[in-house]
Amino acid sequence: MPAFAANLSMLFTEADFMDRFRLAREAGFSAVEYLFPYEWPEEDLRHELDSNGLTQVLFNLPPGDWNAGERGIACLPDRVEEFREGVELAIRYARALDCRRVNCLAGIRPDSLEESLAWQTLVDNVTHAAARFEEEGMTLCLEAINSRVDMPGFFLDTSARVMQLIEAVDADNVRLQYDLYHMQIMEGDLIRSVECLLPWIGHIQFADNPGRHEPGTGEINFRNVFAALDRLGYGGWVSAEYRPSHDTAASLDWFRKGA
Repeated sequence: MPAFAANLSMLFTEADFMDRFRLAREAGFSAVEYLFPYEWPEEDLRHELDSNGLTQVLFNLPPGDWNAGERGIACLPDRVEEFREGVELAIRYARALDCRRVNCLAGIRPDSLEESLAWQTLVDNVTHAAARFEEEGMTLCLEAINSRVDMPGFFLDTSARVMQLIEAVDADNVRLQYDLYHMQIMEGDLIRSVECLLPWIGHIQFADNPGRHEPGTGEINFRNVFAALDRLGYGGWVSAEYRPSHDTAASLDWFRKGA
């Protein structure tokens, strides 16, 4: 089976955030991710990782004002300086947490912003971030997020769109973050898509669809998908980024039973 990680922004939310590291370890996970680390001091997060023998596998660049609905600022031409400051902040946390992959959220393009300008801004920002991450020996991931259900207007909403960006940036350390839930909504044909995109995939996340709950609550055949990842030789992390339909412990049957 793949190497699974727990997303602490969505799992174990019955407990305070710092307690979720212990709960993830007790559930059998050896690695964690979460949306953003910036609310907490690096040393506190490092302590929880070390105390529980966990590996930090991913977090996101600063997204702008998340609570106000912003979902990344990489495509916004009036936020370039803020984006670059966010890159430096993310590098600082990545160093402290020994996290080798950071994800960039492209953002939602305002109707008033011409698509061509948003695209060029995104290319320039990702090129800058990739160069800085290369200096640190880190990988920059780019995620396609569905624009039909979760994030209407998100600028990168298909794997093809991300691949277009990867080609434009042309940096060896830029990879696709492939989310099975988002791509089931936008594209389907998951196994064939993963097979075609595998050389560029740097990280995988999942939830079932519809509902964004645990495996077994929707239409995705996770046993087949996870078996395909093994067959294809995918060696990266596969992160559970779903909202448990009840409590987290009850949602982990897929994990205890090997999906």
